[in-house]
Amino acid sequence: MTHPLTPPGETPPAEGSIAEAHQERPDGGVWDHPYFWLGLIVLGAVVVAGYFVMRVLDL
Repeated sequence: MTHPLTPPGETPPAEGSIAEAHQERPDGGVWDHPYFWLGLIVLGAVVVAGYFVMRVLDL
């Protein structure tokens, strides 16, 4: 069985998508940015390292 030709620029019915365009979610602010979390981890590591350095120097 033959299918009728589809005009250029149109999607044939069998190949169409039923998905809808998704809405872009808004920026999550500071919680969405990995540099914030990286900075928090580095700051915590520096504080802990500083504690042990001060303990060694105190001896």
